[in-house]
Amino acid sequence: MKDTYILGIESSCDETAAAIVKNGREVVSNVINTQIDIHKVYGGVVPEIASRNHILNISEVVKTAISDAKIKMSNIDAVACTCGPGLVGALLVGLSYGKALSFALNIPLIGTNHIEGHIAANYITHKDLKPPFLCIMMSGGNTQIVHIKDYTKFEILGRTKDDAVGEAFDKVARIMELGYPGGPKIDELGKKGKATIELPKTHLDNLDFSFSGIKTAVMNIYHKNPEINKEDLCKSFEKTVADILIQNTKKAIELTGIKTIVIAGGVSANSYIRNEFLKLNNIKIYMPDLKLCTDNAAMIASAGYYDFLEGKISDLTLNAQPDLKMK
Repeated sequence: MKDTYILGIESSCDETAAAIVKNGREVVSNVINTQIDIHKVYGGVVPEIASRNHILNISEVVKTAISDAKIKMSNIDAVACTCGPGLVGALLVGLSYGKALSFALNIPLIGTNHIEGHIAANYITHKDLKPPFLCIMMSGGNTQIVHIKDYTKFEILGRTKDDAVGEAFDKVARIMELGYPGGPKIDELGKKGKATIELPKTHLDNLDFSFSGIKTAVMNIYHKNPEINKEDLCKSFEKTVADILIQNTKKAIELTGIKTIVIAGGVSANSYIRNEFLKLNNIKIYMPDLKLCTDNAAMIASAGYYDFLEGKISDLTLNAQPDLKMK
């Protein structure tokens, strides 16, 4: 059987990335040009600056991915690019480049959902993972529990009512003046602290999430006492977030009877949260390698591969969709 090579392109935020993935699971090359140092000065991603830097980097990143894979352009079966959700200007750069390649090489174009890419990162790390399973998506812009019925069939069981968990991490880090990016800073400080500070948890009747209250509580605590032990506050924040995520995970298991759990998204790189999920009894837990938790193009190529098999091909009228929902 002929191998299928998918070129993935990711530019939804501040990483310009390209990758070649074989048969949906084997990473042949994976190139990421990050803009963290550029945006660190501003305390967060500036959309216009991100877009300009994507334009400067996209061509070289794609060429390097193809060169590293030691294949020819003619070996690529399809190009999968992130079309949403994300920053509209940033998305347009990768999408436009992917459309041009698709046209020039006369190969299929696959508009790929960034969130579905985060789920697919687990297919790369775990070659044995197959649907059905439950995915706890914890990223900068999304927090939701998804029933993965098949590779391209999803049902959202619960979602955040306000801040996404990654957004809460970034805002808490900003409140505490930890710098950008906030997630790794909180993880680092939390390892040295104790969860001694009581923070609120929202109890909803369904599987939805809310992280606005915990963010506000941290803000009030820190503003009232800027000399507070930051390590303890970070650890307390992490513990409360983990408790909320796991509480809803247990409710989803009871509802569906599914005991295979996948965690995905940038916050799945948090060491405390990863360890807390691994403590769940009689549950099979999958999580991506740390290098695949944050934005990358290998995950986009993997998700695109399964769309390709299903014949879910886009045409050249495809546009960026900053608020794109899962299918």
